[in-house]
Amino acid sequence: MKARIKFRKYGVLRFIGHLDVMRFFQKVMRRADIPIAFTGGYSPHMIMSFASPLGIGLESDGEYLDIELTSPIESREAVRRMNEVSVEGIEILSFRQIAEEKKMTGMTILAGADYLIRPNGFVWSEPMRQYFSEFMAQDMISVIKQTKRSERMIDIRPLIYRWEFCEEGLRVQTAAGSSENLKPDLIMDTFVKYMKQQTGEPRTEPSFSYKRLEMYADVGDGQTLQLIPLADLGHDIIKENLS
Repeated sequence: MKARIKFRKYGVLRFIGHLDVMRFFQKVMRRADIPIAFTGGYSPHMIMSFASPLGIGLESDGEYLDIELTSPIESREAVRRMNEVSVEGIEILSFRQIAEEKKMTGMTILAGADYLIRPNGFVWSEPMRQYFSEFMAQDMISVIKQTKRSERMIDIRPLIYRWEFCEEGLRVQTAAGSSENLKPDLIMDTFVKYMKQQTGEPRTEPSFSYKRLEMYADVGDGQTLQLIPLADLGHDIIKENLS
């Protein structure tokens, strides 16, 4: 049996890296007595995989961890146990059974993500909002994307699926996953350069904070994008079904 855990990461724990989060959940599994499966061989380890590592400094309301179980456990009970042994900064939100196929892991099916972008030390002024609208109205937004091995020019406009200003800041939905992945800081870095070209300002570049809100899988027909939260691809394990 496979299960998908949804959790949020906030506060000071946003500054710990992915490996530390992995070690944290290994301890949580033991302390909460979650019946997680282990690999075989001389050096067995827990079978778990994260949909997408979160960058250091980012908060999130929608992180996902897939695990394999040796025996079923009620979803509500699993959430309770894990939160009891967790710490402030990580909260378990749901625990749901998912399909057994390897191709259905969060890491494999991840296709999109929502982010909240908030300016540091200032607010989104009306002129700045207008410049961002003009920035997004372009047919093409070309940037140089650097990887560990190379750099290449790409058009990021098709990778921004939705955007809107809200009370908290700017909300964007972007491509995410192994084939296409767009981080919000690249969007804002490119926008600031665009705004400077248009106005010659700002002399001091603004900074932004980023929060991941949700991660999605694409259940469309291959022609039309249809994103649903990763948690919606599973179902709660309830006590009545364990007997």
